[in-house]
Amino acid sequence: MLVVVGGHSRNIGKTSVVAGLIAALPTLNWTAVKITQYGHGVCSSDAEPCACAVDSEHPYALSEERDATSGTDSSRYLAAGAHRSYWLRTAMGQLGNAVPVLRHIVESSGNVILESNSALQFFKPDLYLVVLDFAVDDFKLSSLKYLDRADALVVIDGICRQPQWSGVSRGLWKEKRTFLVRPPQYVTEAMAAFVRGRLSSSTPLSGGTADSARSERFGTDR
Repeated sequence: MLVVVGGHSRNIGKTSVVAGLIAALPTLNWTAVKITQYGHGVCSSDAEPCACAVDSEHPYALSEERDATSGTDSSRYLAAGAHRSYWLRTAMGQLGNAVPVLRHIVESSGNVILESNSALQFFKPDLYLVVLDFAVDDFKLSSLKYLDRADALVVIDGICRQPQWSGVSRGLWKEKRTFLVRPPQYVTEAMAAFVRGRLSSSTPLSGGTADSARSERFGTDR
């Protein structure tokens, strides 16, 4: 099964939610993937210059994390109990180049959890969770584009009880299933039960043949 975790801005707890779900549901033997898109020498994860950019002759780079103590986001997945963990880097807007390798990971793994919004352009997950922090006024276009597809929201409990965003219709999020979490605890028992229940009710062959299910999973956004 495929779970995608996105968020409306940087550094609001997406990796912590992914790691929390892996730790809360260890029997699912997760394969986890961190997707980083960069542009103009700036890493999209923290808005600072970094070494994420790959050689211009290669449209993406994929590395498997093997050290659970290295301190990277992908190592945090391993530390939480992921069976395998990957870090995919690609230029902003060029994620399509990496879809074949991502498809291989999804098809060859039992349960996959992706940290990304843009993956929804190419994948139709079994579950899409969106992390929101009302105190952060930035709202990425990639998150806004897919917010209506969210199955549930993970809202950071803080001092700000009303969103500071502009140009985001309340109708896109107000009536959705919401889990309020308080750092450093990013996953509640109710949230873990919701994910477990959703995945247990999903089967690769639901609604048709294996080929049709695969087509639905890897549909592209037009």
